Amino acid sequence: MKPNSIAIIHSNDIYPTNADGSMSFKQNADLLYLSGIDQEETILVLMPDAKDPKQREILFVKETSELMSIWEGDKLTKEQARAASGIERIEWSNTFESMLHTLVPQADQIYLHTNEHLRAAVVVETRNDRFIKQCQSRYPLHRYERLALLMHQLRMIKDPVEIDLIQKACDITEAGFRRILGFVKPGVGEWEIEAELLHEFVRRGSRGFAYGPIIGGGKGACVLHYVENDKICQAGDCVLLDVAAEYAGWASDLTRTIPVSGRYTKRQRDVYNAVLRVLRGANGLLRPGNTPMEYQKQVIELMEGELIGLGLIDAKAAKEQGPDKPLVKKYFMHGTSHHMGIDVHDVAPPNEPFAEGMVFTIEPGIYIREEGLGVRLENDFLIGKHENFDLMGKIPIEADEIESLMNS
Repeated sequence: MKPNSIAIIHSNDIYPTNADGSMSFKQNADLLYLSGIDQEETILVLMPDAKDPKQREILFVKETSELMSIWEGDKLTKEQARAASGIERIEWSNTFESMLHTLVPQADQIYLHTNEHLRAAVVVETRNDRFIKQCQSRYPLHRYERLALLMHQLRMIKDPVEIDLIQKACDITEAGFRRILGFVKPGVGEWEIEAELLHEFVRRGSRGFAYGPIIGGGKGACVLHYVENDKICQAGDCVLLDVAAEYAGWASDLTRTIPVSGRYTKRQRDVYNAVLRVLRGANGLLRPGNTPMEYQKQVIELMEGELIGLGLIDAKAAKEQGPDKPLVKKYFMHGTSHHMGIDVHDVAPPNEPFAEGMVFTIEPGIYIREEGLGVRLENDFLIGKHENFDLMGKIPIEADEIESLMNS
């Protein structure tokens, strides 16, 4: 932060459903990253240049009560919040407003939280949004700064503790995937596969899915964000599984495409192996110094060769197509990789070159709608100095191994 600044970040709200219902609480990712506190009505204040050392780092948490203890369970005590966060000064959230006027006038700049993910579509006003309005109304002559820019820089490089948590999420995902390999067969509902995965994830310490599960059989696999999961798996089809576990708030992200009948047809296997070759080729390109835009172009070139080999596009027509590669994008229309961490699509500055310590997915796919066949494969990779580390390297991906496990 700039000298003599204060940063203030609030937790997320608990959002309502209907009547007196509410959604499950999901913590603000930046607050979780900075404090480790996964509780509503939490506020973090950072003011490193404060004259009083006791004002440089303050965490406000919700005070419990006997009534709250009966209906919701106990909230964090000050001692528990201190142990979890490493922050020495803990105050109750109901004292924040009175303390705010003691802190803000000492600062020249105020850093506030906004959601600046490139794909964010924010239609609900958040607790941080409301606070921005309140703060600017109360202190109109202060200079305001965007906390998101600093958080994107911090969060894109993973610390060892983060990598351990992501690895744990990947390991839980592995257990779920191995479980369903013995379960999937003709006549099974996509929702039943979802239930089997959720059972395995939760019993191993996850709170569930890291994102909405995509379980699409047949032509459903060609819908990139298919979330209905309400069809019966048919003999001879493949089913695409884009589903993974979270652990302690950190995500994993897996995709596999498996044969409902336990054996790939020749065509399915050819397409599957083509996607797998692109995934492995992309791993050699996802290296420090390369940029996301150049990387995507390079992967498109790999994919073009595979699509020609599959007879989906003509080699001569491929040479004549423009730089946007429309022939390739008919069958592979999405990006190959994204940052992953607390958020499954984690934050980072746009077009930041790849660097050691980043965690990315690699997820190429080929979608042949006219054949009712979609194949996507996805693993999570930690970018290393000399080579990348596949965090999902133990999860079956070879066609032969998947068939063997499905028929064992």
